[in-house]
Amino acid sequence: MVTINKNYLALTFLLFVIEILIALYIHDDFIRPYLGDVLVVILIYCFVKSFFKIPVFNAAVAVLVFSYFIEMLQYFNFVTKLGLEKNKIAKIVLGSSFEWLDIIAYTVGFFILLLLEKRKFIFKEIS
Repeated sequence: MVTINKNYLALTFLLFVIEILIALYIHDDFIRPYLGDVLVVILIYCFVKSFFKIPVFNAAVAVLVFSYFIEMLQYFNFVTKLGLEKNKIAKIVLGSSFEWLDIIAYTVGFFILLLLEKRKFIFKEIS
């Protein structure tokens, strides 16, 4: 069922802004490549929960599988196979290089969001 959860939607926008700021202004070896990947899992989760009233664990697993899938596409150079290697947006959204550490970062993000939901640090769903 599609509904709008304003709290998750607000958190989605906040995390999106943080991700943009990281991408534009932080050029280090930890925050941009790894913390950004941890946060993107939480961002996508919040986006999903903004519109769909589905159980926490199901949404979290779906987002984690989606993240792994995108990383797998990077392993197979999907952007290049599509002929989009010069398209900056495609390279940002789909990525262009596979990293095992990204898989770990996505998994860390998955466990953090489960912990946050269990502790009610992320907003409760509005009935």
